[in-house]
Amino acid sequence: MNKEKPKQTTPKIDPKDKKIAELTDSLQRLQAEFENYKKFVERSSHDLRKYAAADLIEQLLPILDSFELALKQTKDKEKLCKGIELIYSQFHSLLEKQGLKKIDAKGKLDPHLHEVLLKEESDKEEDTIIEELQKGYMLGDKVIRHTKVKVSKNEDNQANTSK
Repeated sequence: MNKEKPKQTTPKIDPKDKKIAELTDSLQRLQAEFENYKKFVERSSHDLRKYAAADLIEQLLPILDSFELALKQTKDKEKLCKGIELIYSQFHSLLEKQGLKKIDAKGKLDPHLHEVLLKEESDKEEDTIIEELQKGYMLGDKVIRHTKVKVSKNEDNQANTSK
């Protein structure tokens, strides 16, 4: 007896199943690429934060050197004072080059630029800046520290508002 083995037929693959498999594979590859991209961006931003101050620190080193020289002059008060003035000038110049601007504290109070610490009775118009208590600064268009001020309050206005 000659028994023939039945022919093995390869199961026919549905074109839809094939397309699903291709799309699934493509999606998995895309997800893997996206994960790799996210890791790359995280590493890059970490490195940027880590080394962003390097340029500024490099520019601050001459000021540090000037401090060291000034501190060697502690016996001569006049030279020490001149050294400190020079350092202040260097430091201020460097900060201006980086975009730092001093906020003007003259005239009328601007709540976007000034912070009121004290109010004092005065014959000046209400909320006029009388004294700058601490300088304020902007970096570009952003306030990084408000100017701390003393402003006028008018006794007449106080009496009128309490009636």
